[in-house]
Amino acid sequence: VQLVESGGGSAQVGGSLRLSCVASGSNISRFCMGWFRQVPGKEREEVADIDDAGQTYVQDSMKGRFTISRDNAKNILYLQMNNLKPEDTGMYGCAAGWPCVMIVQGGRRRYEYNYFGQGTQVTVSS
Repeated sequence: VQLVESGGGSAQVGGSLRLSCVASGSNISRFCMGWFRQVPGKEREEVADIDDAGQTYVQDSMKGRFTISRDNAKNILYLQMNNLKPEDTGMYGCAAGWPCVMIVQGGRRRYEYNYFGQGTQVTVSS
């Protein structure tokens, strides 16, 4: 499975961006999928995930602002980012995994992913 992200860029505080992750090589319907954020000097963290039944999870600091969704027919994963803040800045990447195995470590959760995209940069400035 190949994953290619797009939709990143620069945004003002309070603005919006929609990230897309296009999958090829296999239909994503059976995969659990997620979005990660990587900031230099910090550990990669999961921002949101969605399982094969469509159940979603969004990290507490992004709840109410970020929405994860998937279009299995188009093989695309989305992350709608609203009311952006400077601390949302980072490299955002998508990931896919099957079977859906959840890992909880240090109070953080994520699925066990097999495939990762290269990422798309998001920069939020005031």
